[in-house]
Formats: sequence, C-alpha cells, structure tokens
Amino acid sequence: MSEDQDLEDQTNESREQEGQGAEPDRLDELIRELEEVRQHVLYAQAETQNVRRRLETEKQTASTYAATGFARDMLSVKDNLERALAAIPDELREDERLKGLVAGIEVTGRELESVFGRHGITRIEAVGQPLDPNRHQAMVEIPSDAEPGSIVQEMQAGYMIKDRLLRPALVGVARKP
Repeated sequence: MSEDQDLEDQTNESREQEGQGAEPDRLDELIRELEEVRQHVLYAQAETQNVRRRLETEKQTASTYAATGFARDMLSVKDNLERALAAIPDELREDERLKGLVAGIEVTGRELESVFGRHGITRIEAVGQPLDPNRHQAMVEIPSDAEPGSIVQEMQAGYMIKDRLLRPALVGVARKP
C-alpha cells in the first residue's frame, strides 16, 4: 500500500501545483475578459451617442423641411395669382368697379410672398445670371447679343427653401445669333 500511498501523494502534490499555477492563469484570463467587456461597453456607449446625434440631426432636418410639399403646392397658387394680374389689361385696371378686385389680388400676392419669406422660401434670381443647372432648367435657346449661356428670359420663377431647391426656374438661355 505504500506504493499506492506514494502515488496518491504525488498526484495530490501535482494537483496542488497545478492549482497554484492555474490560479494566476485564471486571474489573467479574467483580467482579459474584463478588458474585453470594458471595450464592448465603450463601443456601445459610443454607438449610442452616435445614434443620438444622428437622430437629433434628422429631427432638425425634418422640422426644417417639413413644409416642403405644402410650399411646393403653394407655388402654383402664387403662379396663378401672378397670371391673373398679368391677364388684366391696363384699361380694366383703371375701371373703378375692378380696382378693388385688382388691389385684392395684389395684396394677396404680397402676403403670400411675405409668408414665403418668414418660412425661408426665396425666389431664385434668373434673368441676367449665368445658367446654373442646380437652380435653373433651360427650356429654350434664344438668339441674343447677351453672353452665351446667360439667362435672357424667365418662363417660371424658381424657389429655394432654406438651402434646398424647391423648384428650378424655367429659363431661356442666350446663344449666338
């Protein structure tokens, strides 16, 4: 039995040594795991912050440009008011019976322009400007003494809402005669 006892003692000693050697290994492993978890937490916090910033930017953009569809629809109303005023001959403008109607249409047009201004909707300057494909849409080329590529006629006004194009100006561009 002494051989069995010696073998058992040697096994116990080796287990104790392995246990002591395994303990620092286990500690190192736990430290590595802790560092990995810390990194994951930092990445998750950074991702959360990025998502928060992106959502805030999208919210700001949505509120700034929320009225784009409505504004685009109101442009046709403004166009029709301008056409109505342009269609009234000068002799009818002087007629006392129509002066109130003409004045009412003019006031409505000015009020609409004022509302556009309050909401960041501005008219694009076209005539005399060089053609800018980001703001103007060339419809025809017109023989002219003006600089080729410059705008000589505006068929329909273009508008911007803040820094975005709401509707391009429909224009006629000069070409050499």
